Amino acid sequence: MSRRLVSITLDNLDDLPRRCRRCVFWELDPVSKERAEETGDPALEKEAWISSTLLEWGSCGKIVYVDGVPAGYVTYAPPLYVPRSVAFPTSPVSADAVLMMTARVLPEFAGGGLGRMLVQGVAKDLVRRGVKAVEAFGDLKARENGCLLPAEYMLAVGFKTVRPHHRFPRLRLELKSAVSWREDVEVALERLLGSMNPEGALRPV
Repeated sequence: MSRRLVSITLDNLDDLPRRCRRCVFWELDPVSKERAEETGDPALEKEAWISSTLLEWGSCGKIVYVDGVPAGYVTYAPPLYVPRSVAFPTSPVSADAVLMMTARVLPEFAGGGLGRMLVQGVAKDLVRRGVKAVEAFGDLKARENGCLLPAEYMLAVGFKTVRPHHRFPRLRLELKSAVSWREDVEVALERLLGSMNPEGALRPV
């Protein structure tokens, strides 16, 4: 079994699950998202966001392949590039942090260490680029909106609450080094990205 981790580009964007390929929850502000879904083309909007972010900032996501088949992905970017981030009651994201937007390992590939590969790839990329921390908007209920990571699991793997909220706390994980990231949280994050998927907890909408 061969496993390969690559950065998301315009060439492989269509390898995202169809529902995710058309999802612009993070990429657009709420009003623009609704307009795109009603009268526009969300897939085109997603492509435009990926293109501009790649050109201006660089890699903003990873896809993992198993025997050539897309099996999971993660997306991340500075808050400046994520319009939805300012819509949360616990915004803004810290200026020195990158926002982990969403992540998923497909259910049929859960439990194979792919979550670990994704986390390692993100950590190595961001540390190499001088990023100090990763932040995320957790969901304390984590039922309907699969675009958000479950807060309780983020806390369990080392994230700390930097701004509490009854539903959407803002969480932070310091990136002191790729080594400390791997040692402290990679196994737990593998469980988060893998074992939670059968219940659809991380399924983007």
